[in-house]
Amino acid sequence: MANPSPPGGGSRGVSRRTLLKGGGAAAFGLASIGVLPLFGTPDRKQDPLSCQATDESERDLRLVVSNWPEYIDEDDDGYVSTLTEFAQTTGIDVTYVADVNDNVEFFAKVVNQLGACQTTKRDMFVLTDWMAARMIQMGWIQKLDKSKVPNLDANLISSLRGVGWDPDRDYSAPWQSGFTGIAYNKSLVGEVRTMDELLTRDDLRGKVTMLTEMRDTMGLMLLSAGKDPADFTSDDWASAMDKLRAARSRGQIRAFTGNEYVNDLAAGNIAACVAWSGDVAAAGDDNLVFLPPEEGMMVWADNMIVPNLATHQANAEKWIDYYYEPEIAARLAAYVWYVCPVQGAREAMEEIDPELVDNPLIFPTEDYLASTHSFMALEEYQMREYEGEFADVSGG
Repeated sequence: MANPSPPGGGSRGVSRRTLLKGGGAAAFGLASIGVLPLFGTPDRKQDPLSCQATDESERDLRLVVSNWPEYIDEDDDGYVSTLTEFAQTTGIDVTYVADVNDNVEFFAKVVNQLGACQTTKRDMFVLTDWMAARMIQMGWIQKLDKSKVPNLDANLISSLRGVGWDPDRDYSAPWQSGFTGIAYNKSLVGEVRTMDELLTRDDLRGKVTMLTEMRDTMGLMLLSAGKDPADFTSDDWASAMDKLRAARSRGQIRAFTGNEYVNDLAAGNIAACVAWSGDVAAAGDDNLVFLPPEEGMMVWADNMIVPNLATHQANAEKWIDYYYEPEIAARLAAYVWYVCPVQGAREAMEEIDPELVDNPLIFPTEDYLASTHSFMALEEYQMREYEGEFADVSGG
């Protein structure tokens, strides 16, 4: 997709939420059903204190990071990226691998090693809240040494503190955050203000896409029914699924996709969709509009976590502390266009790109955040049931 250049040039490319290309929604559904039940296998749980490796950071200046595609600034035309600067400043050789294409797909890559207390040959993962929470609950993640990440405690924005699955951020540090709402092409249709409009308007029939990430799509479906995605019943879920299933059956929904929806939206192949904030904000097309549905939108974060048997934890903690420096965080945010988790970055942005200082998709106000909701933690049986039901619709 066409995207604006970051400071110093370069292109954002695709979003960090890019899903597997070529597999489509059906592949996602099969992966979900196939791997999620393994969470419930008791013998895969670990004690992180008894599944540690000797930290070689002091003598071995290396770090291996797994993150999402196009989720970090890059060297280009005289611009020195934050990653290069980190390596130059610390002397740490970073192997940065963009191999997290989807939470479930990445889980399948590492589940056997983590479940057997074997090395993944990585020092850090960046995973979305629910997957990070599951790995922490399984005992697969090492506790951070808080004395080595003082910037995390000092500079983490208030809206990302106190999460139920890691209330003191002992195991996780948000990399970026974002919103799930509605996008539409204003050259094709009028404003789409609610999920009900998205699912019922005749002028949108066959021109709508939803997201293959269950918690994003179904969170908005629950909100449209007046339910709280952070606290809903099985009956609430069933009603929301029935509504989604009916819309799919009558042809309102063209497909369930990853972030390729942006290209379809710009090309006019679809007119409106469920969308992620950063994708639309950085698409470089004035006809594409992202807005919070009137009933509210979903909020999420991707989190830096250190897996069991990581051999360079202290180097990973230097990385976390570095990216929680406000100026560094602002430079990263100016490139990726997602919510910056670092307090003080907004002030630093004044010098980097003043036009972004008041962008609510990067630095949301309290009023803007008031319309956001999170998805509740699921028990193992709920995860299997809900993922399976959603896959039946999204893959159908």
